[in-house]
Amino acid sequence: MSALTVRLSDDKHQRLKALARSRGTTLNRLIDEMATQMLTEHDAELRFQLRAARGAGQEQRALELLNKAAQSSGS
Repeated sequence: MSALTVRLSDDKHQRLKALARSRGTTLNRLIDEMATQMLTEHDAELRFQLRAARGAGQEQRALELLNKAAQSSGS
């Protein structure tokens, strides 16, 4: 595990401490959860971009597949 020093304004620090307290957790755990959430969102965005790149130029085929799926689920 690593230690990290972060510089925040006093106001922001107090607000984060209050937020952690209201959630029944520590400031350290709150920051760790925020970092986890941001990394998860970043990873999801990268996966989406990779999938979009693989499908580039295949828009018509994708629309055909969606149409076919909609027709079979409506039966």
